[in-house]
Formats: sequence, C-alpha cells, structure tokens
Amino acid sequence: MNSKKKLNISDYLRRKNVKRFSLFFAIAFVFLIFSKLSNDYKQIIKLKINLTNIQDEIILENDSVNTINAYVEAKGFALIPLMFKNATDITFDAKTDVITKPNQFIFDVQKHQFLIEEQLGKSYEVLSLLPDTLVLSYSKRASKLVPIILNSTINYAVGYDINGDFSFNVDSVKVVGSASEVDKISSLTTEKMELNDVNTDIKQSVRLDVSEFDKIEVFPKSISVSGVVTRFTEGTIEIPIIVTDKPNNVEINYFPKTVTIAYYVDLDNYSSIKATDFSVECSYSDVKDIQTYFVPKIVKKPEFVKRVSIKQKRIDFIKL
Repeated sequence: MNSKKKLNISDYLRRKNVKRFSLFFAIAFVFLIFSKLSNDYKQIIKLKINLTNIQDEIILENDSVNTINAYVEAKGFALIPLMFKNATDITFDAKTDVITKPNQFIFDVQKHQFLIEEQLGKSYEVLSLLPDTLVLSYSKRASKLVPIILNSTINYAVGYDINGDFSFNVDSVKVVGSASEVDKISSLTTEKMELNDVNTDIKQSVRLDVSEFDKIEVFPKSISVSGVVTRFTEGTIEIPIIVTDKPNNVEINYFPKTVTIAYYVDLDNYSSIKATDFSVECSYSDVKDIQTYFVPKIVKKPEFVKRVSIKQKRIDFIKL
C-alpha cells in the first residue's frame, strides 16, 4: 500500500517537472527569438517601381523591367514582412521624378535614393541599389476630346421644371484608343438618367455609355450633372402682329391685329414679362398664290421663358 502511494507521488513530481521544464523552455525560446530578431541584418530586397500621373494615352510595356534590388540593413523584425512578398511597391511621379523620352521613361535610381529610403521608412538603411538607371518602355495611343450628350427622362412634379439648362462638371471627355477607333467618335452619350416627381435641384453622377466602343477608354468615366429646379407657371399676353416682306404696291387688311401668346416661365421672372419682350411676324413672301391667310411665327422671346405658343394659328387677310 505504501509503495503504491510512493509511486504515485513520484509520477506526480515527474509530471510537474516536465511541465515546468516545458514552460521554461518555451519562455527561453521566445526570448531567444526576440533576441535574434532584435539584431541587425543585411539583406537584398526587391523593389517594384510604380509611376503615377501618367498621361491617359500611355501604356507601359509588359516587357519593361520595373524592379530594382536594394541591399538594406534592418532589424530582423523589420525584415520579416518582406519575407512574404515578392517585391515591395515604391511609387514615383512620372511628371517630376523621371525623364520622359519618346517611348521611354528614364528613372535615375541613385539620384532618387532618398525618396526610396523615405518610402521604405526609418527602419531600413539602404546600403546600395542596382541597377543605377531604370528604363521603362511605353507606347502611346491616340486620343481626343469629345462633347457630352445627356440621355435623360425626367418627370417633374406639378408646377416644377428645370430653370435653364443642365450643366456638367466637365465640358468634354477624353477618348483613348487606336487612331481608327478614336476617329469614329464625335460625341459620347451618357447612360440614361431617369428621375420622377422632381421638385428639388438635380445633382446626379452619370456614367458615360461606351457599350458600343469596346476598344476605347474614356476619361473620366462618369460626369456630374446638375440643374436648378424651380416653380413654374403659365401666363398669357397680347402681342401685335407685324407683317413683313409686303411689296410696296400691295395693300392688305388682316384680322386679328393681335395674337395671344401663352408662355411658361419661372415664378421669379413672371412679374417682369412685358409685351415688348415678344415679337410675332407674318411673312407675305410665305403666302401661296390663292392663299388668304398668314401663319404667325414668334421671332423673339425672353431667354428665360421655357415654352411659348400662339393661340391663333392663322391670320386672315384680304387684298384691297
């Protein structure tokens, strides 16, 4: 009985010792790793050069070598993330950091070492860089600016309408592609903008419709459309008729002498409308041989008036 009890106590102590040893070993191993990673190491890392601010027409060739080898010194902690990457991205401005030549960007690696160090961070000391110069080949596509046509279906709330015209945040867009494809395009239409029951100002982002041109790119790909929506009302006004192109030897009498014009205008300008803002003419030269009436036409109206119409469609006349 006593021997069995002694055996159990001995097994228990041995298990406790194994656990303690394992714990101390793990702690020692962790401290060792931290100690090693705290040391300075020298290593070659690969840097991938990316360019920003490249013209839309430019395409970098796939066979261009855009990587450099950097021999750096850093703590082990700083080098660990690089072990899981093929290359570290470094970005430069194509307009300020490289020399542009026909079909080539020339990047002076040594001259811009300070920019590379700045992007790598203070954890890395760059000891050397290879190659000294990087040549990035590119090709240039054709391009031109084309106007925009808005494709829209807008239903306004009762008594509301667009005041003036829609405006875009850009006057035109750039189309880029092969010369033969670019030459086919004289304008671009937006995707359809559909709005219903509109009674407030419009501000929408609309993409350009390039579904018919699969071999071109457009910059920008979308535009901002805005318009002022206000309350509108209809008014009427009497306007005297002016007969033009009548020969001097012809005397006529016509009736009526005035016509009623209906106009659609925003409330802000409604009170400022005057008869002198409009002009209605009947041209004698438009009369056929046996015709005894004129067709009145509005030849002048205020720009801010949305729609106008003449209620009398014909003006009868007789020769005296």
